[in-house]
Amino acid sequence: MSELAILSQAMIRERKDILLSIVGGFVAGIAGVVLFSASGYLISQTVFAPPLYTLIVLTSLVKLLGLLRAASRYGERLYSHRATFSMLSRVRASFFSKLIPLTPGILNRNRSGDLLARIVGDVEGLQHYFLRVAYPPIIVVMVFLSTMLAAASFSVWIACLLLLGMLATVFVVPGIVLLGYRGVNGQVRKQRASLSAEITEVLYGYRELKLYGQLAQRERQLRQASGALAAAQRRAAGQLLRGQSLHAFVTYLICWGVLALGAYLIAHGTMAGVYLAMLVMAALTVFEEAAAMATLPAYKQDSEHAAKRLTEAVLTPPLQPESPVQPSRALNTDDALSIEISGVSFQYEGEWRPALNHFSLQMPPGSRTAIVGPSSCGKSTLIELLLKLRTPTAGDLRLGGISVDELEASSIWNTAHVVLQQSHFFRGTIRDNLLIDGEDHTDDDLLNILAKVQLPTASLSDPVYEKGENLSDGEKQRLALARAMLRKGKLWLLDEPTSSMDYVTERRVMTHLYEQASEDTLLLICHRLNGLEDFDRIVVVEQGSVIESGSYSALMEQKGYFYRMKQFEQQLMNSLPH
Repeated sequence: MSELAILSQAMIRERKDILLSIVGGFVAGIAGVVLFSASGYLISQTVFAPPLYTLIVLTSLVKLLGLLRAASRYGERLYSHRATFSMLSRVRASFFSKLIPLTPGILNRNRSGDLLARIVGDVEGLQHYFLRVAYPPIIVVMVFLSTMLAAASFSVWIACLLLLGMLATVFVVPGIVLLGYRGVNGQVRKQRASLSAEITEVLYGYRELKLYGQLAQRERQLRQASGALAAAQRRAAGQLLRGQSLHAFVTYLICWGVLALGAYLIAHGTMAGVYLAMLVMAALTVFEEAAAMATLPAYKQDSEHAAKRLTEAVLTPPLQPESPVQPSRALNTDDALSIEISGVSFQYEGEWRPALNHFSLQMPPGSRTAIVGPSSCGKSTLIELLLKLRTPTAGDLRLGGISVDELEASSIWNTAHVVLQQSHFFRGTIRDNLLIDGEDHTDDDLLNILAKVQLPTASLSDPVYEKGENLSDGEKQRLALARAMLRKGKLWLLDEPTSSMDYVTERRVMTHLYEQASEDTLLLICHRLNGLEDFDRIVVVEQGSVIESGSYSALMEQKGYFYRMKQFEQQLMNSLPH
């Protein structure tokens, strides 16, 4: 399958270990067959009271074969598993490298729990592809052919019987298993992904489910998903057990056939009786090497389904066309940058209208521009486009006169002071989260920044829980602003950075920020209209298009949309209790 191309390439890179494991497996298989055959021959020879040296040689051979089998089996396990884990490492790294550029769009198409199941469960599921799909047929054919050639020197008929058993083991039994396994193909992984997604959402939304009385309902859904997974696992296990039972049936049927045919040949004088036990033991042992063939179809389909799910995650056609320009340029971090947006449009997948519709904006270096407008009018999308987190469907964006398509995304990220609506915080301390950019800052620098964002009582060693669960929304925004203010660069992209702060705290924090960014280019997205008097330009956006643009005083004189928004905000403020 094309979905297994990544794994096949990884197998080629591990060809040395794979070759060594095949050699070890073949030697272990042949040594096992010869070991038990020699044991059977030794037992038969003792009946005829052979010379002592014959028994000594046969006994020594059995011991040496036992040691050889154990050593070669150890080598086979060592190299095969080392190759498998190395291949999984390469597949995991390759999958992750393809997944990262798809962010954040892939999170809009896939639930986070399902993605986690793919990254962990599906990648781990591919470990069976080499060990239980690609590897067993090679060993089975090599060991079977060698055993049949050896058996043919004693009896061609017995060799033909072993050939019949090999065909049944390699084709008939797996075919029967495959017919029954089609009904449960992929169900275990689908149910596991569904359960993982449901558990993730319950953990994330536990408080809301508790407050709205929906926790019991979600628990019932989890129990149903868990029951469905258990049922799918039972069906899959049943199919594997059926294959193993069929293999055991074929094994004993052929062994009884060798015994009966050998007795017939001995009775007619065409084969010496001393070889009968040897051939029966050889037949019994050679089928042990073929036991993996019974479950091969199940593991094959399981691996293919896992590979398909991984491929679906990373090879989904992009929502927006990729730029034909290969990004190779970097921004100048020493000077303030201009922002030029010309006729940019963007539409999310499944949306009936575009988030941005022929949006244009010109910001000279060192200017301050505020973008205001109702919710869901495309303001936040604009910042994501400037950061190359998304690709516009039409239009052109330029930073410092350079097209965003030509810029390395890391160059933009390293230059810009960015605060998004939702900022992530990692488990650790306040110091850890402030130093996330890896730059060197003294504790005095960090404490000074905390004071500027109105967190003077915070300690750098204060704990921060995962996703900042122990912080209020206002504290999260102030810490996000502190992280941005610690960075270098002369471009500021701020998306609702103070929406959870009170007016007094907001004014104090933003005063310090404006002082630091006095000579920089600053783009602010906001709903609140206070504090915009000193901005060079205010852009009013509605339904993805610019409807008004100008300075604060000019827009107030026009008495248009911005004027009405300001009047409504003022009335709302006056109506609040003092």
